[in-house]
Amino acid sequence: MIYEIYDFKVRGDHSGKLVALEKGHDLPFDVKRVYYIWDTDAGVIRGKHAHKKLEQMIVCTSGSCDFILDDGKSRETVHLNNPAQGLYIKHNIWREFTNFSKDCVVMVLASEHYDEADYIRNYDDFLREVDND
Repeated sequence: MIYEIYDFKVRGDHSGKLVALEKGHDLPFDVKRVYYIWDTDAGVIRGKHAHKKLEQMIVCTSGSCDFILDDGKSRETVHLNNPAQGLYIKHNIWREFTNFSKDCVVMVLASEHYDEADYIRNYDDFLREVDND
């Protein structure tokens, strides 16, 4: 499986905690886009796609959710519930996420600008793509 969990450096004291993610230090790619997702019902399945070249660092900044990751050979579920950790997903990994807690907020840092041509939205097409790698 091509993913990693990154443990970010947490700074803080009695007044609160802070995680700073800096270009060239904390991420394996330059960030070109950031988006976040919230107010998702627990049973909803989001994602359902892979990317041809885009890489992502995913942080559950509040609450929790599960990411189901598939490289075409194996499938793993990763539970995110710690804002001091990031899930790094390279390209050609099918991703779905679900089991959202009521307070879940997911922030995604992406290596590329939005490009619909980079998405593989059909699972059978994804399997053909990774077979040809």
